[in-house]
Amino acid sequence: MTIPREPLPIPGKDEIALLDPFDRLGLDRIVIVRSAVEAREACAELSDCAVWGFDTESRPTFFKDQVSDGPHIIQLATRHRAWVFQLQDPDCAEQVCALLANGKHVKAGFGLGDDTRRIVSKLGVAPSAVLDLNAVFRARGYRKDIGVKGAVAVLFQRRFLKSKRAATSNWANPRLTDAQVLYAANDAYGAARVHDALDLP
Repeated sequence: MTIPREPLPIPGKDEIALLDPFDRLGLDRIVIVRSAVEAREACAELSDCAVWGFDTESRPTFFKDQVSDGPHIIQLATRHRAWVFQLQDPDCAEQVCALLANGKHVKAGFGLGDDTRRIVSKLGVAPSAVLDLNAVFRARGYRKDIGVKGAVAVLFQRRFLKSKRAATSNWANPRLTDAQVLYAANDAYGAARVHDALDLP
């Protein structure tokens, strides 16, 4: 299904809660990338796809004026798989930075302004060919940011599952929990699926 040229009403929370769940990636289709070797393998697979779903996660801040030292992970996804890059290893971080700087691949996601600013600040690279999907929906007449939940509800009539506990968890941990991995990977995967459903030139 493609997005109509005229905006449809965005379902409210109660309406979305009644929808069937959106098919998410399972752990068997998610790759955790921690090392230079794993990063090389991930880069080789990702290079075959022109568009990637894109997102980042940062350890939350809890105090006023506390500055985040994120991002701590970067997620990239295709329509079939997702890769969760942890940035503790400098070689791994360097390789994912090269992916982000490559203008031949579109990086599509929601609300990416803060993500890109943090990447520039922490990693010293400006992501290229970034497409904020909220801007696509606004261009089609949606008056506010729709986000992945709203986009999935409009395009697929499905409920996108997001765990609040995972969202506010410690993304700087060297070992992520399964819940964190599923949350992070599927944010990027949802963006990839939405991009695929959009009738973009």
